[in-house]
Amino acid sequence: MKSILLLFVFVISSISVNAQEHVNLKKGYAAEGYDVVSYFQNKAQEGDKKYVGEHDGIKYKFSSAENLATFSNNPEKFIPQYGGFCAYAVAKNGKKVGVDPKTFVITDGKLYLFYNSWGVNTLEKWNEEDPSSLQQKADKKWDVILDN
Repeated sequence: MKSILLLFVFVISSISVNAQEHVNLKKGYAAEGYDVVSYFQNKAQEGDKKYVGEHDGIKYKFSSAENLATFSNNPEKFIPQYGGFCAYAVAKNGKKVGVDPKTFVITDGKLYLFYNSWGVNTLEKWNEEDPSSLQQKADKKWDVILDN
């Protein structure tokens, strides 16, 4: 019985570590500590350490108790696509690239984050190059990333 329990703990912790490997956890939180619910209110708002939630072993910060409660009621709705990595980089190169958490778009009820630094704003490129086609490419390439 003890060995079965140890095996179960090992499997669960392996799944959690694997999930974290595919999430941008810069600064220790998903979306670099920005409130993922606030994006759906059309603002990029930094979260507060007073309001921390967890889903699938990933920590999220929120700007208010209300946003934390909203997330807790339906976390899948608010989780950034592609683990919170740059959607454009996933689509174009199949690479996990960091983001500027203030550069985002909500499309069809999904949150996409983008790299924006050194004069390169990939959200602008995303919008110029047919977002629907890029999203389809990113979905396929993200599946490959997850399988590796």
